[in-house]
Amino acid sequence: MKEILSSIETYVLVVGILFIAALVVQLYYYLVVYARVACSKSYKRLLSPEAPKPPVSVVICARNEEENLRHFLPRILEQDYPEFEVVVVNDCSCDESEVLLDRLSKEYPRLQVRTIKEDEKFSHSKKLALTVGIKAARYDWLLLTDADCIPQSDKWIATMASNFDANAGVVLGYGGYLHQKGWLNKFIRFDTLYIAMNYLGFALMGKPYMGVGRNLAYRKDLFFNNKGFASFVQLDSGDDDLFVSQVATRQNTRVDFRKDAHTRSVPRSSHHLWLQQKIRHTSTSRYYKPGVKIRLTLEPLSRFLLLASAICLVAFRFFPYWIVALVLFKLSVQLIIIKSVMVRLGERKILLVSLLWDIYSLYFYPKLLLINRFTRRKTTWR
Repeated sequence: MKEILSSIETYVLVVGILFIAALVVQLYYYLVVYARVACSKSYKRLLSPEAPKPPVSVVICARNEEENLRHFLPRILEQDYPEFEVVVVNDCSCDESEVLLDRLSKEYPRLQVRTIKEDEKFSHSKKLALTVGIKAARYDWLLLTDADCIPQSDKWIATMASNFDANAGVVLGYGGYLHQKGWLNKFIRFDTLYIAMNYLGFALMGKPYMGVGRNLAYRKDLFFNNKGFASFVQLDSGDDDLFVSQVATRQNTRVDFRKDAHTRSVPRSSHHLWLQQKIRHTSTSRYYKPGVKIRLTLEPLSRFLLLASAICLVAFRFFPYWIVALVLFKLSVQLIIIKSVMVRLGERKILLVSLLWDIYSLYFYPKLLLINRFTRRKTTWR
């Protein structure tokens, strides 16, 4: 009987240690990493009328994006900035994109178009189109976005460009999704917010590892000096995360949270389409540096261990009130930080969704990783 009791005590002690360790890791992420996104002062950098405004090349790749180009491209072409161009790469479109772009190029002198014709013997990913656009760009500073993106302000280029100092090489902006009705839209927007808390938070700690192609700037010479996308050209994705991980450093990376620097994209309309998009996005995760993999794994792992160990300890009546109190304390900190980040990044009505996402993502992301591990996919453009 004593041996049984001793075994139970040992088990409870081990679970208790796991609980405390998981709690500490969770508080570290929210109070040290994510709180930087909520509280960083860097966004207060002002746009001085006397400050130099370097010319900017906005690069957009589009395949069968006629409707999005019709609605969103004028908002980019009409930005309030003295010297910029917009390079649109029409990549093998079979809709009326070419006709639309031809008309817009006559209306807007800032627009230049490059066209890639379809080759039945050769398929390619978006990285080829990006490379064509970057080569066509006249200016050193490149500002990248997508055809289905819309700037939040006509000061988007100006706000991002205010970060282009002599030592800057990469500027990370926030690319959210348009607010629409339905739970899927809320999940998509919170997933985007959670990813931003990670890559922006770690960038502010001097450990940049990715950006999003919806709102990302870097120098043209930085691109060519690092041989562009050559090191991962065989992958469908990687033009934003793997490339940024390759070229971004503590010294050359800037982050901008200001709402004028935000872009919004059209979200996927069905769970199936979103799943396909997420599968493509996570396909590059296996190529991340070991340190990045550890940092990205620790948060969901500690979240799972915290939940599982708390349930076990309460079931064994091991200081149940203290366990519940500590879990509630962690949730309070979590919600306060998330709410602050939501305000900073212009998101709304997804705070409670974050609690559901806490649980669902523990199933969703391992599922994506398994699909990428055991499924071979054809080359896709986006």
